[in-house]
Amino acid sequence: MGDNYKGFSVTIEKLLEEKKYASLRDILTTINPADIALIFAEIPEEKLPLLFRLLPKELAAEAFVEMDEDMQEHLIKGFSDAELKAVVDELYVDDAVDIVEEMPANVVKRLLKQADPELRKMINEILKYPEDSAGSIMTTEYLSLRPQMTVEEAIKRIRRTCVDKETIYTCYVTDQNRTLIGMLSLKDLLVADDDDIVENIMETNVICVETHTDQEEVAQSLSKYNFMALPVVDKETRLVGIVTFDDAIDVIEEETTEDIEMMAAITPTDKPYLKTSVFEIWKKRIPWLLLLMISATFTTLIISSFESALAAQLVLTSFIPMIMGTGGNSGSQSSVTIIRGLSLDEIEFSDILKVIWKETRVAILCGLTLAVANFFKLILFEGVEVNISLTISLTLLITVLVAKVIGSSLPMLAKKIGFDPAVMASPLITTMVDALSLLVYFTTATALLNL
Repeated sequence: MGDNYKGFSVTIEKLLEEKKYASLRDILTTINPADIALIFAEIPEEKLPLLFRLLPKELAAEAFVEMDEDMQEHLIKGFSDAELKAVVDELYVDDAVDIVEEMPANVVKRLLKQADPELRKMINEILKYPEDSAGSIMTTEYLSLRPQMTVEEAIKRIRRTCVDKETIYTCYVTDQNRTLIGMLSLKDLLVADDDDIVENIMETNVICVETHTDQEEVAQSLSKYNFMALPVVDKETRLVGIVTFDDAIDVIEEETTEDIEMMAAITPTDKPYLKTSVFEIWKKRIPWLLLLMISATFTTLIISSFESALAAQLVLTSFIPMIMGTGGNSGSQSSVTIIRGLSLDEIEFSDILKVIWKETRVAILCGLTLAVANFFKLILFEGVEVNISLTISLTLLITVLVAKVIGSSLPMLAKKIGFDPAVMASPLITTMVDALSLLVYFTTATALLNL
């Protein structure tokens, strides 16, 4: 949290103590809702209900959406039924759904009780869709027009209903069965003549997603086409909602955080670090650490099986960390590159042979460079015998080649069988490559040095 928010919160607390409520209200109404949430996070919980009551109704609802779930729960418990209803009435459906999904059952029950029947019905409909699907993040508050409307009638409809809609910049044209047949922008309506028919000026080639489409794919589509919103249809192409760009940004942030945690061998969590207990962090990390520890025992078994070779040439032992480290780093480079390509839909499983061929050529270039540099370093600066230097350098080349092929192919195989490709990033790749590096190292050394 920035020092400016802390300083601001001190000023607000002082005005609150002095009971200068009019000044407080004037100040708060000039602040962005997201910043209000950050400022409130620095203020003692017992003072929050009074501060929240000073906000105008619409600003209060917008700030409430930006708060973390603990602060929301605290405020809900302190609200009267009338205050809670005032906040709920100002929420967009997708924001209300997000809050319902995060709150304890007793809080949800009270929240839904204050929602009007129509909002409650829409919330329940969205909650039926699978988690992380387009249906679960969409809003049902969109602008729909009929194809036979004139432009004048369409604009009147927008003026009459826009207050309750999350966005009005894109309008969707549906028939009497709610089937999506076209779309047009507010700009299209404004530049058209009043007596033009919507059907004649709408775009009929509408890009949309289905309710069960993965939310990450939805976010990528919004980014790809630079849309403000993307229509969501059911299997009969009936329009059921839209996903707006702000929801897509939230999805991208959530998915990126999840990928980073998976790549670090941590089970993803929705809670901020400082609000996650030590026990919860332990539960997220220990399964992976146990798995990696057990998998690392393969390196011990390999070393044990080549004890006689190591005893004959003890100098080989000192280069084990370099061989393993280079292999792990090479595999990680490839895996991270491929995972990024998969997440951006730049790479498909059908490209696996192209990817392996490209990574093979990259591996040969990288491996040769490392092998040559290592050979001369061992000869000139460390005084290692030529045959041992050659063995170590050749092992480096083969290790880099194996590591890059594994690092590039495993994420693609993981996605093909339904796993998150990020699971195949380091340290899992590193652990696998470590074992293979040792196997290559000792096999090469045994063959070349006649051990």
